[in-house]
Amino acid sequence: MEKKTILYISHDGMTDSLGQSQVLPYLCGLSKLGYQFHLISLDKEEKFKTLSPTIYSICKENGISWHPVTYTKTPPVLNTLYDLYRMRKIAIKLNSEFSFDMIHCRGYLPTLIAQSLKDKWGIPLIFDIRGFWINERVDGNIWNLKNPIFNLIYSTLKKREKTLFSNSETVISLTRKAIPVIHQIQGGEIKSQLTEVIPTCVDTDYFSVKNINQDKRDQIIEKYKIKQNDFVLSYLGSLSTWYLPDEMFDFFKRLLIRKPDAKFLIITQDDHEPYKALAVKKGIPLSQVILIAAIRSEVPTLLSLSSASLFFIKPAFSKVASSPTKLAELLSMQIPVICNGGIGDTEEIVRESDTGIICNEFNDSTYDKAIEEFFNNKNLTNGERLRDKSIELFGLKMGVMKYAAVYKKTMHQE
Repeated sequence: MEKKTILYISHDGMTDSLGQSQVLPYLCGLSKLGYQFHLISLDKEEKFKTLSPTIYSICKENGISWHPVTYTKTPPVLNTLYDLYRMRKIAIKLNSEFSFDMIHCRGYLPTLIAQSLKDKWGIPLIFDIRGFWINERVDGNIWNLKNPIFNLIYSTLKKREKTLFSNSETVISLTRKAIPVIHQIQGGEIKSQLTEVIPTCVDTDYFSVKNINQDKRDQIIEKYKIKQNDFVLSYLGSLSTWYLPDEMFDFFKRLLIRKPDAKFLIITQDDHEPYKALAVKKGIPLSQVILIAAIRSEVPTLLSLSSASLFFIKPAFSKVASSPTKLAELLSMQIPVICNGGIGDTEEIVRESDTGIICNEFNDSTYDKAIEEFFNNKNLTNGERLRDKSIELFGLKMGVMKYAAVYKKTMHQE
């Protein structure tokens, strides 16, 4: 096969956790299949200083040419326009040197950049939507439409949204439930020659009980006085914007009735103080809440302490296109989940695979019922079965092969 040169544009930085878990693993896998990548990403200065040597090393090892752009913090709106301008400038320069066979865009803003390259040079374009970003900004209370500037941005981008879909050869969605919405945005059947669903995948070799640092694990158990039979409910990731910390602490409080010695292990890089205050407000002893800031390499070891993992996400229209990364990671670590529905295909996946418990209302009686169901479901104690489901549904190798098939069709290689 003739080696194809791909431009990959990501608004997420490679020094961010998402870049490390949801971009680089795919590109490394696809590189081994013969694709040559030039990767443009937007990276925050503080993380770049610390982690860029690691990212450069990974890219070099896998033949990926990385072109990071430093994220501009202020002023709002203008900073985004400036960042997009710089990313577009690099994309045009690289195309003049390498004549890309295809552009793969992760999200809306990179696709805006790539549209001009496609229009000028006819380069096939993949729009990997990752979510309905415009609506996410409103649903997540990031854009207040009462503000005339945000209202104008929203209206302008919604008018462009249809073009982003119709001008892309391929559209990739994280969920099946998003496909009818994409059709609706298009005003009918999607015009793209290919629409593919590829959920958020996970490197199951990385998220594995075989990847536990036993010495570190023992230190944590000793430090936080975790006893052998303690029930440890974990939460992984940021608790801001989309997540519901109040409801999750309420759930834990109900769990304490059933398991008085339970611990709530929260693995997050967010500021810990608001969540300590929230625990106090809820009447939960701080001795039973463990807050730990962790880097990616520490996550498997910390998760291995879990008896179950909890995540409640704010249900909203835009979340129909979301596929929580943590679901795949937790199941790969043999951990059952307790979560809410209304988020992409999550409820259907969890129910059909019998890998967790769904809470569709946020109240004490629903929590009590979920807790009872959890302890009565013996399938949730079979860690190997949970991991097998993760590999089947979200395995990185499966994801890489799906992307490779999409690449071939988009570039008419078959």
